[in-house]
Amino acid sequence: MRIISGKYKGRRINPPKGLPVRPTTDMSKESLFNILNNHFNFDGLKILDLFAGTGNISFEFASRGSEPITSVDGDFGCVKFIKQTAAEFDFPIAAVKSDVFKFLEKCNSNFDIVFADPPYDLDQAKFEKVVLLVFENNILDEEGMMIIEHSKHTQLDHLANFSFQKNYGGSVFSFFEFETDEETEDDDFDDEDYEEE
Repeated sequence: MRIISGKYKGRRINPPKGLPVRPTTDMSKESLFNILNNHFNFDGLKILDLFAGTGNISFEFASRGSEPITSVDGDFGCVKFIKQTAAEFDFPIAAVKSDVFKFLEKCNSNFDIVFADPPYDLDQAKFEKVVLLVFENNILDEEGMMIIEHSKHTQLDHLANFSFQKNYGGSVFSFFEFETDEETEDDDFDDEDYEEE
């Protein structure tokens, strides 16, 4: 995988084989950060990366100047790799080995962006629980945004605070924000599926 923008743009990061992950593709990642770039200045954003896997998304935020970043995953190998890479690049990332649901139930911190990429075969109810815990426990800042990556077979648009979603090949990004009186401005992007080559 490679970092697509920021201080370390173009740098490749090679995780060890055998990690139980399904990394977000470069094409999907680039599309995601193009959307976020319309909403945020990345510098100094406080990030929570759930089901962080190889740390792909965390590294991208760090390269763009976001800090601090908390990466949570239940797999020891993933957490070890994130810690090693963060040390190598001097990224402000704290890698935490924890069950994500237990982490969210105990978390008393607040973040500007919460990104979650659970295994696609996770039960629908557990996908919903991730979103509910983030909002019920005030983990997301009032001006912040939560993004959850999932397959087309998981539907989250019925949940409270759902804002919009974008489809990229077999992946879907669902965006959540605290409801306001103003409509979300997203005129630069259409809702048609983007099929990766």
